[in-house]
Amino acid sequence: MTESEHLSLQVEQPRVRRLSSATATFDELSLGPAVVVPQKHMDEPGDAHETAASIGLAKHRLSSISAGIPVISTPSTPPATSVTDKYAFAFDIDGVLVRGGKPIPEAIEAMKVLNGANEYGTKVPYIFVTNGGGKTEEERCLDLSRQLELEISPGQFICGHSPMREMAEIYGTVLVVGGEGEKCRQVAEGYGFKDVVTPGDIIKDNKHTTPFRKLTQDETDHSRARNFGEQEIEAIFVFADSRDWAGDQQIILDLLMSVKGRLGTRSETFDEGPPIFFSHNDIVWSASHQLTRLGMGALRASLEAMFKAITDKDLKSTAFGKPQIGTFQFATRLLQQWRKDTHGIDSPPATVYFVGDTPESDIRGTNEYNESPLSENTWYSILVRTGVFQEGTKPRFAPKATVDTVLDAVKHGMKREMQKWMKSQVTDATALDGEVIIEE
Repeated sequence: MTESEHLSLQVEQPRVRRLSSATATFDELSLGPAVVVPQKHMDEPGDAHETAASIGLAKHRLSSISAGIPVISTPSTPPATSVTDKYAFAFDIDGVLVRGGKPIPEAIEAMKVLNGANEYGTKVPYIFVTNGGGKTEEERCLDLSRQLELEISPGQFICGHSPMREMAEIYGTVLVVGGEGEKCRQVAEGYGFKDVVTPGDIIKDNKHTTPFRKLTQDETDHSRARNFGEQEIEAIFVFADSRDWAGDQQIILDLLMSVKGRLGTRSETFDEGPPIFFSHNDIVWSASHQLTRLGMGALRASLEAMFKAITDKDLKSTAFGKPQIGTFQFATRLLQQWRKDTHGIDSPPATVYFVGDTPESDIRGTNEYNESPLSENTWYSILVRTGVFQEGTKPRFAPKATVDTVLDAVKHGMKREMQKWMKSQVTDATALDGEVIIEE
């Protein structure tokens, strides 16, 4: 691309649109930075608007940089803001903010506290990091805005399958598994994948592929016909939880043991099949049922066991989402870009409080990233008792703090920050008197 072409792509800072949570559509949200707004706040921005809009713009800027599109440099004098840059919160969603599609009561109050309804008179930035699959960031934004009655931007969301966007230019024809109906195909195509296949397409081509699964009329109508005997599938992406373990695993195993992803073939060495990627690795998750339910990590474990039993070889697979370090790195980059845009400081907030309900993904990922040489700041793990974690059990991965609800988590983090600030003031004052205080 020539320099003039690069310059033609460069645009001014986009305007953040305000869209009603009652009427906003996926297509509208896909057109650029936007904040989804409860109807009661449409006439005038609420307390959450500033954080939602500024992080949405930061995410847009990061995406433009990643795509090689020149962007307007961050203003040398950032606009006035009432949001602190010293620390931030990151939240899991299921089991922390909502459960079974309904908001956990304390979550609504927790958001109010972060947006200024607190004794310290400060607002705190926050993002949402979820392993939940099968929906785009825009759709999750719509859902959560309605559930919490809160102004939220799609830019505040990092999903387990978000990193799969970067693979759209690497692979041509791909199999996408999981989710309701055609949702995951739509997500993948929205990410830029050019040729997306579903298990329904394969069964439509050959009904004997899955002896015990028959397509419904609706599935038949929406599945796309083609001759898979002449098609090579280059990669497998499990975007969301499977709705048909038996059928999906049969098709996935057929491809893993194939020659270059061609259905109906069988490799003699069992190492010629396409790679497989999972959007996350949660064995269980918190749903409406009183006990945890099996998640995508359980499907992955099942596939690995069956592949081993059939081939006597270990299956090589890749998982994104939590606890993978890449997810936390991206969250750090997003918060760093936000801080640079809003405060003129090109480094991430000093501390990020991650609030989750699953020790094996939320707490493990936070702790491992915090201890990693890749971490540029402090990530502080907080475990809540409203989801996967059960009182009376000892978590395999220990959090920095365990609290009852997300509201308690927010209050804990804010109190800790205030104590750190007060301690720094005492330290500064004492230093002026010529004394030295050794920090813990």
